[in-house]
Amino acid sequence: MRPWPLLLLLALAGCQTVPSTLPVAEPPPAAACRWPVGEASPREILARAVDALEAEGFLIRHTATAPVLVSAERTRLLPGYGSRYDDWERHGVFGGIGLGGGSGGIGGGVMIGFGGVGSLTRDATQLERVSLLVSGQEVRVSRDLQVIDWRGRLVEARSASTEAFCQALRRAMPAGGTP
Repeated sequence: MRPWPLLLLLALAGCQTVPSTLPVAEPPPAAACRWPVGEASPREILARAVDALEAEGFLIRHTATAPVLVSAERTRLLPGYGSRYDDWERHGVFGGIGLGGGSGGIGGGVMIGFGGVGSLTRDATQLERVSLLVSGQEVRVSRDLQVIDWRGRLVEARSASTEAFCQALRRAMPAGGTP
């Protein structure tokens, strides 16, 4: 075997580098998503968090007591949400008009009807995930949203640890009810 292909591979392998920074959430979590534990015990915080999240329609996926961790998620359909560039069988609700050409000819047509069953099944799904962690004497909450189109493709993903959500969760936890 000739040594030059091996040398070329080694040279290319040396071009790979390690990232200089780790990924960070964009946008960063709001300051309201961190608060002191206070006088409540970790088990009490766990129970209150589970109650508050379930009252909001979240499904609890995982809990742990050491460290206190709650992971929850909920989904909802987003009717009419779709990519504006997705023209796969795009028609209006009550029909459509088409004009096109190809192979040396021009064609046209009109579709009259009520959208069809297919349009009812092409809604995107929003997946919302929440994690609550008690670390030392601090409670930290993170929340992210993902939008998945009807084909199962990820359309949008973002951090959603907003001040309004975290404050509502914090208010609901001591009360043990809905925010």
